[in-house]
Amino acid sequence: MVTVDQLTPAGVDARLAARAHRAIEPLHSHHYFSPELDEQLAAAGLRPGRMTYFAGRAAPMGAVSPGVVTATFYNFAPALVARHVPRCWTLATPETVVAARFASAGDSLTRLLGDTPLADVVELGDLLAEASTVLTPEARPLYAGHADLEWPTDPVVRLWHAVTLLREHRGDGHLMALQLHGLSGLEALVTHTATGRGFTVEAAQRTRGWSPEEWAAAQDGLVARGLVDEHGALTEDGVALRGAVEEATDTMSTQPFEHLGPERTARVVELAKGMARTLVGNGAYPAGVLAGGQR
Repeated sequence: MVTVDQLTPAGVDARLAARAHRAIEPLHSHHYFSPELDEQLAAAGLRPGRMTYFAGRAAPMGAVSPGVVTATFYNFAPALVARHVPRCWTLATPETVVAARFASAGDSLTRLLGDTPLADVVELGDLLAEASTVLTPEARPLYAGHADLEWPTDPVVRLWHAVTLLREHRGDGHLMALQLHGLSGLEALVTHTATGRGFTVEAAQRTRGWSPEEWAAAQDGLVARGLVDEHGALTEDGVALRGAVEEATDTMSTQPFEHLGPERTARVVELAKGMARTLVGNGAYPAGVLAGGQR
């Protein structure tokens, strides 16, 4: 059996790589809360709301089925996905959606970055584009779809695309870690919410399409496994399991920053954290959605 230690390249500071991934995450994820996403994808023919999210993120893979979206997005209720996919592809082609998504991401990031120097945007984009050159598509379907897209030339959109490649590659690896540790999509969502990071319970149920009854049933199953207590808090075993999932995720996503090396990775963290603070300060995330931190 391959251990986590055997997966770690020699000399990698996995903690620094993890810090870099978490620092750049808001540069991607803010887009899902931006008005520009709904506005421009609705102008392309989609219905505003969940459809723009599902179609926008899935479009690089082509006109995929609801089963593919459920599998690759992992923690969404299948019934919610099926409400919007494949109908979205009858309203706009994947190519049209990809173009509108790039445009909306560029507009939202430009607005939220405010007075951030363009030189910083270009520098961070260059660093992350270089980091992405060592990524490979095996067993990473969301990453692979995005990696097949042409690189944007606008510096802000180029930065967003570079962040997205690293984010989706890491995300695909995270799903491998969840599977390895026996957590379904809903169980992963329940246990992650129980860490106090990411979505609040109410936001997780609403945005991911799970009913209170489905959530309670999953929580009961986790109680039976000794991973959460009757109040929904993680037990000692639950904390250990979530820690193992995160460790495996971090281990499988060190390569791009191993390629950059410690000095350039530290610069990524410095630049991205400053930009993330600006995004949050400019209202990137609505109140009452995130409990603290985020993937």
